[in-house]
Amino acid sequence: MGAKLKRGAVCSGTAILVLVLGFFLVAWIGSSLARNSDWTEPDDGITILIGTNGIHTEIIMPIQTDTIDWRDQFPLDDIADPSRDYTHVGISWGERTFFLETPTWSEVDPLVAIGAIAGGDGLIHAAYYVRPAPADDFREIRIRPAEYRKLVQLISGDLAPIEGRSTYPGYSGHDAFFDALGTYHLGNTCNQWTSDRLAAAGIRTGLWTPLPGGVMKWVPTPANR
Repeated sequence: MGAKLKRGAVCSGTAILVLVLGFFLVAWIGSSLARNSDWTEPDDGITILIGTNGIHTEIIMPIQTDTIDWRDQFPLDDIADPSRDYTHVGISWGERTFFLETPTWSEVDPLVAIGAIAGGDGLIHAAYYVRPAPADDFREIRIRPAEYRKLVQLISGDLAPIEGRSTYPGYSGHDAFFDALGTYHLGNTCNQWTSDRLAAAGIRTGLWTPLPGGVMKWVPTPANR
């Protein structure tokens, strides 16, 4: 009986390993397939940044352009430190419970993470920045005004209607969370949200990007610009 249990445990462990490796392989393949493959970066346009903390990605845009003033959607009064001379806002989307209950990666609750993968309500995270400098984890990309207008429309459309929309404290003095539409699951992760919004705006990116590397591989590093 002990031998059977041991063989069963080995088989289960092997199956889990195969599933995990299979996921990473499919994610790598999916993220390597381009959407809008003929897109090229224009000589003139609006510069945005794609940011990552190694797990999560965000779209970083100027606070104010002729298209939108993001302070109308994400009032500075909703953050703890509204007095700084912010120039940009980084917007991302994720699972509500995971966002609100995981202020640092050291505080990740496996049950919360599993629950997020299984499916959960969406939440928008908005973080204000002062002149973010290009870096490997903050990569610039220039897009056309029409593409930017479409991107703004798509992101704004993911917010819950302003009537009754709730706001939640962020992780620091310069960010906050806002009710959003959509359901998070393994096929629709925070990183997939980023690439889906870029692709729908007409910008080249990967097909399936559940991991941040699948998003960032399409944005040149400062050294390669």
